[in-house]
Amino acid sequence: MVVRMRHTRAHTRNRRSHHAISPASLSGCPNCGIMKSSHRVCLNCGKYKGRQVIDTQKKIDKKAKRQKERQKTNP
Repeated sequence: MVVRMRHTRAHTRNRRSHHAISPASLSGCPNCGIMKSSHRVCLNCGKYKGRQVIDTQKKIDKKAKRQKERQKTNP
């Protein structure tokens, strides 16, 4: 099928004027103060709405353990 009516540049750009990407809205975590997305768990402290959801200390320990194992195998 062939396009019958050509869209001018102005009409094309008018249509695409709504396609602009807006920056993410960030808010401060009430616990640690780091900027995070709204309605999401804080990845720094692991809290959401005052509750501990993610055990961040466990993640840090696991990462450190993995790095030690890698250093042992690759001196």
